[in-house]
Amino acid sequence: MGTLFGTDGVRGMANQPPMTVEIALQLGRALSYLLKKHDPKKHHKVLIGKDTRLSGYMIEQALSAGICSMGVDVLLVGPIPTPAVAFLTRAMRADAGMVISASHNPFQDNGIKFFDRNGFKLPDLDEKEMEELIFSNELDYHRPTAKNVGKAYRLEDARGRYIEFSKSTFPKGKTLDGLRIAVDCANGAAYKIAPRVFEELGAAVTSLATYPNGTNINDKCGSTFMDPLCAKVRSGSYDCGIAFDGDADRVLFVDGNGEIVNGDQIMAICAKEMQAQGLLRSNTLVATIMSNLGFEHSLKKLGIDILRTQVGDRYVLEEMLKHDLNLGGEQSGHVIFLDHNTSGDGLITSLKILAVMIQTGRPLAELAAFVETYPQVLINVKVRKRKQIIDVPELMQRIADIEKELGRKGRVLVRHSGTEPKVRVMLEGENDALIQRHAEDLANLVKRTLG
Repeated sequence: MGTLFGTDGVRGMANQPPMTVEIALQLGRALSYLLKKHDPKKHHKVLIGKDTRLSGYMIEQALSAGICSMGVDVLLVGPIPTPAVAFLTRAMRADAGMVISASHNPFQDNGIKFFDRNGFKLPDLDEKEMEELIFSNELDYHRPTAKNVGKAYRLEDARGRYIEFSKSTFPKGKTLDGLRIAVDCANGAAYKIAPRVFEELGAAVTSLATYPNGTNINDKCGSTFMDPLCAKVRSGSYDCGIAFDGDADRVLFVDGNGEIVNGDQIMAICAKEMQAQGLLRSNTLVATIMSNLGFEHSLKKLGIDILRTQVGDRYVLEEMLKHDLNLGGEQSGHVIFLDHNTSGDGLITSLKILAVMIQTGRPLAELAAFVETYPQVLINVKVRKRKQIIDVPELMQRIADIEKELGRKGRVLVRHSGTEPKVRVMLEGENDALIQRHAEDLANLVKRTLG
């Protein structure tokens, strides 16, 4: 049996396995089968959103056809952020939600993410059962007919519902009056929503990358390419810049000086403010192994603890639910405010940072200044082999040697990407030149042993 699901749903090059219309149709059928199996008497509905990729049209139609063919209805909401689908799935009392997006990847890739009725990522066991259904051809024996097939509807006011929901997370009685903001929407799912939210709250907004054409999503714009936004902020008297990724579940900032404020700094600012207001549960937040040591040390000085997980927002969320925590996220800008939404939400995260700026009257650079950042080097190496790192003795020995040399003043992390055929080599430490040299040596060794 093959494997369809990665760490964040199904992802790959569009129109190539596993991101073909044939597999998308089968995924729609498999999900619908599980819904009917768990509650045979109910008439179910599934909500489908997407980002702005050209391939989203064909995958949307295939998913919708598969779902309807199993006697389940579809709600189509069009281009909309991933966190909006999580919210709308709950708000519309849908039985599941799907997002057609490859997040920060280039346009030729696409993916399908799944949410349960409560807006949480689909459990691993459900994904495994869906794979088994597809590869066993069992679905061929379940074909409703006549009046028992499903219908597809378009939810025309989906954007408006999410806009109002997002604005409701901003402090009551406060506005963004007087703030000048540059917003980069990555030619992605937030291209209409984000500028409108900030404008309706009173900010003066300059929009970048808000003209998607199906192929320019994440193309030299958004949170994965911050140069245009940094240049825009430096060119004018902006209070900050805000950059989303393609499906707007991530956000990064640029301070008034044109310097990038990353996910660690964003989480730290929010954690400090939530602690001051008595809102940070157990004075603890969840971060991944990629978050900087300096970030951890800065928060410990405030009495805030950090629980670390492997990379992936689903693992962050699992840890938050396990320990009843309400703040967690990733260095990439994927931040979860569990008091408001069940997934990383770039728009809500940006409103939280803007609220701190408004309430304290302090510029973003000053708010972020307390967060230490140790030098960190990250090199992505394309590989052909998915061989486990632990099964390469030469690589393991080199990692051990570097860890011994760095001691407590640094970290080494070598891992396979969950979404791309790459190995990520990350080193952190006090000596920039030293970790750069070690990172390059390790990357070359990865290329030689796994490339």
